[in-house]
Amino acid sequence: MALTILNNISSIAAENQLSITSSNLQTTLFQLSSGSRINSGADDAAGLAIANGLQANVSALTQSARNANDGVGSLQVADGALAQVTTLLNRAVTLATESATGTVSNSQRSALNAEYTAIQNEIDRIGSNTNYNGGQVFTASPTSIYISDSSGTTTQASNFISVTTGTLTSAALLGGTATATLALNAMPAANDSVSIGGTTYVFKAALSTGPQVANEVLIDASGATTAARLANTLSNLAAAVNGGPGAGTLYGSPTVANVTATANADNNTVILTATAAGNALIAGGGTLGSTVPVGTAEKFLNGATFAGGSASNVSTANAAQVALAAINAAIQSIAGIRGNIGASINRLQSASNVINNQVQNLTSAMNGINAADIPSAVASLTKYSILEQTGISSLAQANQQQQLVLKLLQ
Repeated sequence: MALTILNNISSIAAENQLSITSSNLQTTLFQLSSGSRINSGADDAAGLAIANGLQANVSALTQSARNANDGVGSLQVADGALAQVTTLLNRAVTLATESATGTVSNSQRSALNAEYTAIQNEIDRIGSNTNYNGGQVFTASPTSIYISDSSGTTTQASNFISVTTGTLTSAALLGGTATATLALNAMPAANDSVSIGGTTYVFKAALSTGPQVANEVLIDASGATTAARLANTLSNLAAAVNGGPGAGTLYGSPTVANVTATANADNNTVILTATAAGNALIAGGGTLGSTVPVGTAEKFLNGATFAGGSASNVSTANAAQVALAAINAAIQSIAGIRGNIGASINRLQSASNVINNQVQNLTSAMNGINAADIPSAVASLTKYSILEQTGISSLAQANQQQQLVLKLLQ
């Protein structure tokens, strides 16, 4: 190669190579100092996108596991409270059994009834004051535990585990059942309606075609007597309230029974009986009743307001015997609720175990993409450190070669 002074090609080449070596050395040092193979999008754009997506999954699943554990905690609080309610009911059994015997005086029964009333008050206190994280534990509204890996949406039912503990009151457990009677004196006309526990049922001369419309009740037009037609129509209404099979009724999809009341048709009347949830609503001061719209008074004889059941007591031997049956039923009811809560706890714990396994596997996959290979990085550090030193030496030699031209001028 000719010896020139305009450009030092060897120096430029050595400088370029030294720049490449320094860049690689810097990347290697980043990997060793951070432990990560990907420290910028330039290192591996596709790998960075995958790793960030996996990190989002891990973050969502980690919080989902906490959500499940919080749900378990809430249900365990409910289960513990119900265990105490069972203890109280067992004591109530003793009181009712003692009061039912003929060897107890009236004054003694008064003392027994005072303790029995205190037990009822304590059950009410447990039902209203048992809280978890500021929220009431015993409520008719379901508690939805959100579990997701961040890929779904909050509209997906599969992302939720819903648990309902139900309300807890002594009236619902031990009190009499609330009932009401809805009476008619004539056939309902088309589009007349009745609201029962907040759900409206509409009478129709013909059911809607196409997509089902919830809570349509067919008016019987079989040609039988008016009394028979009225009885058939009210049977349809009772079937709609109960969410069961009935000629000429549509409930929408899926079929949903009225959560506050059940119905039984009897000629020109419908006898409504509050469910446990409905009875608890009444006991809590709410209003559970059927209402009839304006303009239909000529057909509906009353508003069918529910009357709360009589309070349970052990003030007499007969009342104690009645109470004893109610207490035994309440114990079985509490046992059933605890069983459902236990099943929900097991489900949430199972979901948490699955989530933890997912987090482990996703973290492993993310680690394979993002983590630096330390032995390889150390080898690269040694390589680029040596190359950097030789590059600097080569650049110095290349710069000195230009000075050889001066020898020719001496």
